[in-house]
Amino acid sequence: MYLSFFGLNEKPFSITPDPRYLYLSERHAEALAHLLYGVSEAGGFVQLTGEVGTGKTTIVRSLLGQIPKNAEVALILNPRMTAPEFMLTICEELGIGLPDRAVASLKDLVDILNHYLLRAHAEGRRVVLLVDEAQNLDATVLEQVRLLTNLETPTQKLLQIILIGQPELREMLARAELRQLAQRITGRYHLDPLSATEASAYVLHRLRVAGATTEIFTGGALAEVYRQSGGIPRLINVICDRALLGAYTQDRHRVTATIVRNSASEVFGRRVAPRWLPWAAGAGGALVAALAAVALWQSGVLDRSAQDAAGAASGASGAVAATPETSIAPEPPAPPLPTLGSILGSAGGEATSTATAYSRLLARWNVAFTPGAGDACAQVELAGLQCVAQRGSFAQLRFYNRPALLLLGDEQGGAHQVVLTALDDDTARLDIGGQEHTVGIVDLARYWFGDFVLLWRPIALPVRALVPGMSGASVLQLRQSLERAAGLSPAPVPDDRYDASLVRLVEDFQRARRLDVDGIAGRETQLALDAALPAAGTPRLVTAARGES
Repeated sequence: MYLSFFGLNEKPFSITPDPRYLYLSERHAEALAHLLYGVSEAGGFVQLTGEVGTGKTTIVRSLLGQIPKNAEVALILNPRMTAPEFMLTICEELGIGLPDRAVASLKDLVDILNHYLLRAHAEGRRVVLLVDEAQNLDATVLEQVRLLTNLETPTQKLLQIILIGQPELREMLARAELRQLAQRITGRYHLDPLSATEASAYVLHRLRVAGATTEIFTGGALAEVYRQSGGIPRLINVICDRALLGAYTQDRHRVTATIVRNSASEVFGRRVAPRWLPWAAGAGGALVAALAAVALWQSGVLDRSAQDAAGAASGASGAVAATPETSIAPEPPAPPLPTLGSILGSAGGEATSTATAYSRLLARWNVAFTPGAGDACAQVELAGLQCVAQRGSFAQLRFYNRPALLLLGDEQGGAHQVVLTALDDDTARLDIGGQEHTVGIVDLARYWFGDFVLLWRPIALPVRALVPGMSGASVLQLRQSLERAAGLSPAPVPDDRYDASLVRLVEDFQRARRLDVDGIAGRETQLALDAALPAAGTPRLVTAARGES
């Protein structure tokens, strides 16, 4: 109904778990990394929990889109069943043909599944059992799940199990009678609601995916969305969808905090008070008490001691009762940050051009950039560096911890390139044409769609994957860097062979950084290692300082 009114291609706040709308906050990125780790690693359980509506099912859908080609997944969405039904469902999910006699026999089902897993293992395939809403598992089914981990070869578990559920799953697995199962859990992660900053970025992300080209929600509306939803994505979706409908019926192209509050009242079926109302009620009570004390003092009813007591009570309730000599001036609030839109508007086109941005980025590496002398990244390679062009998130930028060129898009369709030089939870510092500006993260998220370019110093150029069986200086440097990252003493005799011991070092590092654990030092692994052990003189993202502009 409201799509054409707001210039949207589709409904941005549908509660259907569409992976295209997955907003990878730091929490969601970590949760997805835990699941990917569970798919790539053999043995035990991986447990993911979260409150209703925090995005668990959406993460599962995203995981299914990233499953390796050599992996098979048996997905159980409704585990409320008996142990034989559970085993039968696993076999059906894996496409295992079953004789009629086996359908009613739990032992036959386990034997058939074990035979299938052994054949998959021999063919180099991995089998993953993914159970959603696992808090609904019956105790007998949980025991059967535990027994499935006994299906193994002498060196490897044959079935990887991922349990996803509400917080009750954690409580259930903490029971004494389930301690054997709990001891086999190799990875645990609890998905918390979004923070205020992440909730605002989440709303803006979904609007952009749906085709929004203008700012539909005001800053106050975004803050109200977080207050009413508590940062739970499903509630954010429901409230925002109702708010868009409310603004449409009022013929208003901007959603305000009042519209959001009224929409939340409809969603929750109760009146939602403005944020200032409790404060106003308290202040009003203090004011009435103060006025009553003044009236009694003027009428002579209160003696001096009673007046002192009334003054103390007024001070405790928040009324201003101190004398000028003893009063403490309140600390002035921090000045508001300038908006990124106003900064870009006044900077001029040359300040946010590609050439200027690369010049500013390379300057932080003490590399001279010559406009018109060829591709910037080709010039970078002459200095032993390499460009990395990706689409990611603020969490990814914090992980790499390097200044980055950000590609921004304004409301008029214009493109701007700026250099991110500092980043903290709420603010970012940008180098725009040589001038430093501090802006809010939420403000920046309105213009940044995730595209960035950063520089790093690889082990060798051109960058190539280092794999088992190789040897040479690059392999030796890889080994020494991994030993430093792990806090190990260097080997007494330098070893430049990519042998089994180096594979283990690579896998341990990948596991610790939540990368694909394959024992191969590809570009992502080398980049993560460079971020963990930056060479002297490597520029880093520092904490942004509020108030700089």
